[in-house]
Amino acid sequence: AHQLLSETGVGSVVFAVKPGDGSAREQAASCQKVLGGQANIAVEYATKRYRSNLINWGMLPFTVDPAAGAHFKVDEFIYIHGIRQAVESGATEIPAWIIKPQGKTEIELKLPNLTTDERDIILAGCLINYYAKQL
Repeated sequence: AHQLLSETGVGSVVFAVKPGDGSAREQAASCQKVLGGQANIAVEYATKRYRSNLINWGMLPFTVDPAAGAHFKVDEFIYIHGIRQAVESGATEIPAWIIKPQGKTEIELKLPNLTTDERDIILAGCLINYYAKQL
């Protein structure tokens, strides 16, 4: 049980078709992180700036293929096994499961076009931690 708890992260996830447009995009990522945000899942991101803000706050900017039929509802859970290793290895396609009251559905989350620095920022937890490790 101790190993499971030490190796398992729990947080909230935001799903939107095309998040990050409008004047709130600068605050959106920070507010999500303060509320326990660990990732966003989108079909696409409205701006590169919003995606960068997610990364700088240590959140995973997942995308999902709309044709794959992934549907999310409030109070469902997403389980991603070995996400840290996937980010470290540069994986761009990550298997995940939507856990629902009636069972589970496998989906594929994507982390396209993450640079080495972006991966390192996510692994450090946020941009401030990344810079602190550089000292």
